[in-house]
Amino acid sequence: MEKKDFKKELKHLYAASAKEVVQVDVPAMHFLMVDGQGDPNTAPSFAQAVEALFSVSYTLKFLVKKGPLALDYGVMPLEGLWWADDMKDFGLRDKSNWKWTAMVMQPACITQALVDQAVAEVRKKKDLPALDKLRFEAFTEGPCAQTLHIGPFSAEGPTIEKVHQFIAARGRLRGKHHEIYLSDTRRAAPEKWKTIVRQPMQ
Repeated sequence: MEKKDFKKELKHLYAASAKEVVQVDVPAMHFLMVDGQGDPNTAPSFAQAVEALFSVSYTLKFLVKKGPLALDYGVMPLEGLWWADDMKDFGLRDKSNWKWTAMVMQPACITQALVDQAVAEVRKKKDLPALDKLRFEAFTEGPCAQTLHIGPFSAEGPTIEKVHQFIAARGRLRGKHHEIYLSDTRRAAPEKWKTIVRQPMQ
């Protein structure tokens, strides 16, 4: 059975260099999403969202593999949209007023019916509070600037500033701060964490 690697197929979106900021055009893709608020390091709701997203994503993977499509693929990484109602609160120190959408991209073959089936299967096995908040929808970003940050999240400031400067020289910022987490933070040392930092622009 062929195994698809969507990170490789979408390399321009899911791989980046820490040496440069580049402009990419992000098409419409479908995601499982959970919205929340609070410091992701301390808010239980964020950990609950991540658990629900990956429980359903892996269940979908096995449904597709065993189903008529007989397609095997690697589950995509966790992504996050980040913002605050008052952007003065959007500092790297105090994250209590941060709002976020945790999300995982899904292949084009995934439908709402499959998502409903996967959620039902997960419910039978686990009591996950965030399942009630999970949704499946298309998300389009269009033109964006992105680069790779290597290191702990607390040290992202200069990387984010570099992205913002790149945009300021060509247009202006729009939309929400977007991060794609390429490392397993439970296993990798913080100084080796790899995060794509993306910002929509116009």
